[in-house]
Amino acid sequence: MRFAEYKSLDLVNINKSILNKWNREDSFAKTLKERAEAEKFIFFEGPPSANGMPGIHHVMARSIKDVFCRYKTQKGYLVERKAGWDTHGLPVELGVEKMLGITKEDIGKSISVEEYNAICRKEVMKYTKEWESLTEQIGYWVDMKNPYITYDNRYIETLWYLLGDIYRKGLLYKGYSIQPYSPAAGTGLSTHELNQPGCYRDVKDTTCVVQFKIVRGEYSEWIYRDDNGESIYKDEPVDAYFLAWTTTPWTLPSNTALCVGPAIAYVRVISFNPYSCRPAIYILAKELISAHFNPEAEKLSLDNYNPGDKSIPYNIIGDTFKGDKLCGIRYEQLIPWVNPGENAFRVIAGDFVTTSDGTGIVHIAPTFGADDDKVAKANGIPPLTVVDKDGFKQAMVDRNGKFYKIEDLDPSFVSQKVDVELYREFAGRFVKNAYDPTLSENDSTLDIELAVMLKQQGKVFKIEKHVHSYPHCWRTDKPVIYYPLDSWFIKTTSVQERMIELNKTINWKPEATGSGRFGKWLENLQDWNLSRSRYWGTPLPVWRTEDGREERIISSVKELYEALEESVKAGFITSNPLKDKGFIPGDFSKENYDKIDLHRPYVDEFILVSPKGQKMKRESDLIDVWFDSGAMPYAQVGLEKLDTEEFGQTADFIAEGVDQTRGWFFTLHAISTMVSDKVAFKTVVSNGLVLDKDGNKMSKRLGNAVDPFQTLNEYGADALRWYMLTNSQPWDNLKFDINGVDEVRRKFFGTLFNTYSFFALYANIDDFTNSEPQVAFAERPEIDRWIISLLNTLIKDVICSYENWDVTSAGRMIQDFVVDNLSNWYVRLNRKRFWGGEMNIDKLSAYQTLYSCLETVAILSAPIAPFFMEQLFCDLNEVTGRHKESTVHSVLMPESDLSAIDKALEDRMQLAQRASSMILGLRRKVNIKVRQPLAKILVPIIDDTIKEQFEKVKTLILNEVNVKDVEYIDDTTGIIIKKVKPNFKTLGKKYGKQMKEISAEFTNFTQEQITVLESSEEYKMELPSGSIVLNQEDIEILSEDMPGWLVAVDGKLTIALDITVTEELRREGVARELVNRIQNLRKENKFEVTDKVIVFI
Repeated sequence: MRFAEYKSLDLVNINKSILNKWNREDSFAKTLKERAEAEKFIFFEGPPSANGMPGIHHVMARSIKDVFCRYKTQKGYLVERKAGWDTHGLPVELGVEKMLGITKEDIGKSISVEEYNAICRKEVMKYTKEWESLTEQIGYWVDMKNPYITYDNRYIETLWYLLGDIYRKGLLYKGYSIQPYSPAAGTGLSTHELNQPGCYRDVKDTTCVVQFKIVRGEYSEWIYRDDNGESIYKDEPVDAYFLAWTTTPWTLPSNTALCVGPAIAYVRVISFNPYSCRPAIYILAKELISAHFNPEAEKLSLDNYNPGDKSIPYNIIGDTFKGDKLCGIRYEQLIPWVNPGENAFRVIAGDFVTTSDGTGIVHIAPTFGADDDKVAKANGIPPLTVVDKDGFKQAMVDRNGKFYKIEDLDPSFVSQKVDVELYREFAGRFVKNAYDPTLSENDSTLDIELAVMLKQQGKVFKIEKHVHSYPHCWRTDKPVIYYPLDSWFIKTTSVQERMIELNKTINWKPEATGSGRFGKWLENLQDWNLSRSRYWGTPLPVWRTEDGREERIISSVKELYEALEESVKAGFITSNPLKDKGFIPGDFSKENYDKIDLHRPYVDEFILVSPKGQKMKRESDLIDVWFDSGAMPYAQVGLEKLDTEEFGQTADFIAEGVDQTRGWFFTLHAISTMVSDKVAFKTVVSNGLVLDKDGNKMSKRLGNAVDPFQTLNEYGADALRWYMLTNSQPWDNLKFDINGVDEVRRKFFGTLFNTYSFFALYANIDDFTNSEPQVAFAERPEIDRWIISLLNTLIKDVICSYENWDVTSAGRMIQDFVVDNLSNWYVRLNRKRFWGGEMNIDKLSAYQTLYSCLETVAILSAPIAPFFMEQLFCDLNEVTGRHKESTVHSVLMPESDLSAIDKALEDRMQLAQRASSMILGLRRKVNIKVRQPLAKILVPIIDDTIKEQFEKVKTLILNEVNVKDVEYIDDTTGIIIKKVKPNFKTLGKKYGKQMKEISAEFTNFTQEQITVLESSEEYKMELPSGSIVLNQEDIEILSEDMPGWLVAVDGKLTIALDITVTEELRREGVARELVNRIQNLRKENKFEVTDKVIVFI
């Protein structure tokens, strides 16, 4: 049997051929079957959503998963890989709304919930085929025939079970609080959703420093008088104001308090309003005076001020005072649209107030800020609310993000509490242009119009544009607001310490993500807002009585079935809807569960009976979609496996993008901690972003997005995977450059292909099948022993890298071995051993050595490049039959033979490679071809080791670079003149203040000192300011060229090349050139290497 030979490398066709092989032989399933009794390696697949097309970044994430699952399979483990689909939540609903041209408000009106959810169910799997195609094309082995699907009733049932467990532990509760809310999506958000990468963005908003007029009275009279009790300004009455800065002017109509820092130092300042030019007393933090008043204007006289003057004078009145002195002072309502009732509009204290920006006084709108709400409640400050036409109290802004229209409010409330004339102009206005489909960024905003109104009323001190970081919805890309919500929460703060403790046992790659981004998130953990006021998702399984005094959580469909039976007996429903559908409790088959639907609107219709005989209706909320995916360790197997080790088992390994740190990684960790008191995963590899080649985020809009399918069709999966995984560490952001993929195809795969082609060509000529007894290692030539030593070092180091989850280093080492050592050195130096002649021991050793290298590289590289390495392995193994396995992905990883590793031999050969590279570089410098022989090289000897090593590889070096002889010289002879330069990059970090002295000292180095410096690991340099220690990384040694010679330096090795070409050398060069021309003619005429030719000259 012959080794397969190919005309050229075609990675795309190799992809197709190997995919056909895998499908034909059912290779993935076969690898699982072969390991059925082996120890399990547990892997979790993070579920993507199939309602969008996969992108190039998904190739990175899925390739990382595939590499380590394949590697662990090759280490003998059983690695089951179950695919999953994330099918609920905002991404799906918003896509359907856009497709139908509706908003959330239309659901239940122009389209029923039942119809809407049916469309969601269909649309969520819209791009399943594209995802399956990409998964197959990149070689990601994962079971997509039996995936877990989050909308599946058995999956939902398991979520209910977990929520029941959390509820019974006292960790699920209902509460009213201020939460992030997305008007564009129509639902509240959890803090981990708000902290997804890119959610906080810099925006330029209109901001105001507002004047809150102080109510003059017993507690505030001191503000108006100096330390002597006299009137502050010309015996004329002036008003006093608190200055407060806000970046959200739209919240000012809901202001009910001002907050100061109790220990912050405040001052009174008398000055003039920049707009009205009226005199006034202002109160603000002392530290922030210069942010609002020109320091030079303090020297100006108040009496000389005229309206319109560029510099507005001000004076500080009396001494500073602490914020607690201001507490209790009342002020006038700023925008009196709605009367909030008693106890509003006074100063209170809060520890969250700082002097980092603003005025040191914070405007408090309890309905639109978590801190605001908390401090207001602590001080008995009421929120400013309105009453809607259904009689419910609401914030002034509705859930669409606009001020309530007057007609949508209770008429009685309006007549008693609302100043209709003042409010009418702004009623029904959106607080952000982004919420109003009729407005753009260029239109005037509500903030601007409110600021202008306040300016006209003399109630604003400063209006300006300000760039600040503002949260946006992770799915709509539109701003969020903080809003009062009646929500269900998971009390994650109760298990915070345990989550932190367990996190320390997780192997994070990189470690900084676990201790930094994730660790810091846990340290600042807040309770998990579980509620979502949407339609397509997992319903919250809580039923309550109308008065809220009784509630019940349902933990399984069986429990729901029995509860409905009780409701039938109580007369609340006529029949059990689950029984009517033919559902059989205890039967966990798909067929049984497909008879029912646990989504809205069906579960909303289920009426249960309370212990006291009252009707119970389900809470209308859905749960956070991130709970769906975070529960997959339990839900992917379902309650059928409740009492087995598979239910909630810990993964040995997971991998997703770094954006999942506060997403899937967090919810996995939180649920597993609360339910099972253990980690959900032992090791996690988080990959960075895939950017364009200039470091910009990819976007279809910008036209810089890379189509993964087009890339695969042009370059094949192996080149793409190898490039993405070896270009940089997976957790670093990748600047994707398609030229890099092409370079990998040529440089690595092209080199490996050519090496195999060379082997196959001559092996077929000599009928080599590797069936002969192996030549003893000791009997092999040194060059063979060297590459075998290097191969075993490679095995050891690559396995170590895989074990440390470092695919980048593994791939780079393999590539360096193939390109620099196997092809460019071993094969090139040994070509003559394969040419002609009989099969003797030397030739057999060469074949066996090269075969071992190719086979080992195929096995080691298989996890990274599954297609090409499968082809390479099969091309080798089908002839030799060394392995019984039909796929390389079943072959166990090789073990390093430490006895075959000869470090001294590797070092010598590395010296030969370095020396050859330096000499060839000098040839290129003066454009002298390698075919032109040269007379000799000079090698300065700075220690005996270099001479000893050089002498052992001298012949090899001289043959490689086509030089006749080498001459060793004493480095102190002065034949070669050297210079030394400081490495400012390393020295600057260590001795920044002494760099001038160091630079001066470097100019004084003698040749003898340079020799000592070159041969020493460390060198002590005396400076006027004291001694320092230099090492090799701190210096760069250069050599000056001599007449007729070129000089190169690499570390401790210096080589001078004689570039004089004598007549005799020239003739030899012509002869070699002739041979080269003849060989080229053979190739052009497509002669076989075995064809003999007659040459006429």
